[in-house]
Amino acid sequence: MTPPQKLAMLAVTCLIASVQAQEFVNKPADLPFAVVNPKVAGFSEEGLRNIDRFLANEMEQKRVPGAVVGILRDGKLVYLKAHGVRDAVSQAPMHIDSIFALASMTKPMVAVGALTLTQQGKLPLFSKVADYYPAVGAMKVAVKKTDGTVTLEAPKRGMTVQDLMRHTSGLTYGGRADTSGAALAPYPAGGELPSLQGSAAFVQRISALSLVHQPGTVFEYSTSFEMLGAVVEKVSGQSLDTYLRDAIWAPLGMSDTGFHVAQAKQARRAHPFKMNPLDGKPQSIEVLEKDATFECGGGCSLGTVPDYLRFGQMLANGGEFNGKRVLSPQMVQLMTSNHLGRSIDNRVANVEPHRDGYGFGLGVAVRVEPGLAAVPGNVGEYSWNGAYGTGFFVDPKEKLVVVFGTAAPGDLRKYYREQIQDLVYGAMVK
Repeated sequence: MTPPQKLAMLAVTCLIASVQAQEFVNKPADLPFAVVNPKVAGFSEEGLRNIDRFLANEMEQKRVPGAVVGILRDGKLVYLKAHGVRDAVSQAPMHIDSIFALASMTKPMVAVGALTLTQQGKLPLFSKVADYYPAVGAMKVAVKKTDGTVTLEAPKRGMTVQDLMRHTSGLTYGGRADTSGAALAPYPAGGELPSLQGSAAFVQRISALSLVHQPGTVFEYSTSFEMLGAVVEKVSGQSLDTYLRDAIWAPLGMSDTGFHVAQAKQARRAHPFKMNPLDGKPQSIEVLEKDATFECGGGCSLGTVPDYLRFGQMLANGGEFNGKRVLSPQMVQLMTSNHLGRSIDNRVANVEPHRDGYGFGLGVAVRVEPGLAAVPGNVGEYSWNGAYGTGFFVDPKEKLVVVFGTAAPGDLRKYYREQIQDLVYGAMVK
């Protein structure tokens, strides 16, 4: 090891350890980020310690087993720490390379995968989903009348790939409080999806249901990205895992990200408490318990915070990272612009109550107003979170990329989304 590498390892190690004498499968020196002094990067060291204090308090109260938080500014590593344990039963310490169930943080990666096909001329955004899966074209729209009865109407236009990527497809998720409930038959809940028998089984099940809105009219958080993943498979001729690995994960060095966890890596998985600390009810994360049989594009992937930092920095760089280009700058701009026009009912804040003032791009929420939201940030910031306690955001104005991971599948996940963003911006002094 060269002297500069030794210095880099020492610097990162000083940032990392909340547990003494940790051994990392991916050595800190292998991280492709230069380490910067927080003061030089515009952060208060005392402010960053607030992150440590906050998480220490959460762990002391037994609200979350542990966490990993990473902050990049201008492409340089400001903060990367593992806190607490990844398994409350075994008390195995959390490491920076602990593997989290990413849930809906899968969606931005699938959006990027789809856009790599778009920039190759293989997947136009306005192409009809029925062109790839004809059964989708036969779906009707359920309309709830004032007397409570539901009738079926023909779609006024076909569902498009853009609709899938911005959640205006007319599809929904089952079991969510924010869904319209107009469908004549229940949609699968997100937790049911990993056990489906592949994309064909998913499309068959969904296409037998009714749409809950006319395509292109309402933002409704939905199984759109499961459908988009199926479209990516159809167009690429590969499984979703294989295509994303070839197009994104391998070029960016995201070696711990995928829909399946190799046997040698399974001990690194971060597990939640057996009981929800808020209500005492049993909780679990299915994709941690057994291998998914459906590589669902809306929420079935797993990965690490350092891997997702690479992904976020690729977007912040305009589609390129560490000499590997995934998207063109223009495609990234398209992805991270608001796609909810004035004629669309914007319900983003129904899903994420702290996101007033946000629209939605292609796979990411996009801040469109400086006020209204419960969290600080700038117009143009884009982000999304996962239902099991993970999240990321990129603020182009501040050249900021933040990724965090917890195993908190209950309502605490929503609390951590806000608090981490408050803590990070609260630590910035310039």
